[in-house]
Amino acid sequence: MIGQRDIRARLPHRFPMLLVDRVVDIVPGERLTALKAVTCNEPWYETLGADTPDEDFAYPSSLLVESWCQSAGVLATWDDPNPDVLDGQVMLFGGMTGVELHRPVLPGEVLEHRVRLDRKVDDTLLFEGETRSAGETVMTVGRIVMAFRPAAALRPATA
Repeated sequence: MIGQRDIRARLPHRFPMLLVDRVVDIVPGERLTALKAVTCNEPWYETLGADTPDEDFAYPSSLLVESWCQSAGVLATWDDPNPDVLDGQVMLFGGMTGVELHRPVLPGEVLEHRVRLDRKVDDTLLFEGETRSAGETVMTVGRIVMAFRPAAALRPATA
């Protein structure tokens, strides 16, 4: 089991946007399974009142995708970690296709992100997989593209 210290050594994200709690299985260069517990203590729930309908507690779909992508990022950087976005290689989200949300996710659920590396072409990686909760698929990922670029190339040009 891989905890926060190793996850933070690979991702630049921090509270409240670090959305991977634990890695329970990894085969470097092939696949990863990570966990994310959804709780009411997260900032996106702080404005919901006592009379809020249950459906409004659905975990934001953008954060569900982000959490899955962060899990892919852990897999992508496993052998060469660099959480410093100001130096070295920077992990960039390229795009996604075939992402299907099957049902809302509610506080109290533990998400199991299953990430598979489909292909690597130079500094670009293609991932696929799904997210499950209590044995039920809640999201399917057809393809997500991630690329790595030198931090220096992403800085603004100096005059």
